[in-house]
Amino acid sequence: MQRIGLVLHISSSGNMILKAENIPRIGDQVVDESLKLVGTVFDIYGSVTAPYIAVRPTVEATSPIIERVLYAVPSSRSRKERKR
Repeated sequence: MQRIGLVLHISSSGNMILKAENIPRIGDQVVDESLKLVGTVFDIYGSVTAPYIAVRPTVEATSPIIERVLYAVPSSRSRKERKR
């Protein structure tokens, strides 16, 4: 499990926007501090020195997640398995 950042706000498309501390892979599952699944990494954008992460939520109520730290759970498949 890897700390990925703090939720800044919810975008107009409904994605949670995080200020990145560590860069996850697109498609990694995202959990909160109680290990509850809250979404998946949808996009990583911005400058290389200060990127942002967009997380597509799997929970209906996203407003309680604002200003909370989220964590990425890396997928179990290796890169070679993904390419096949």
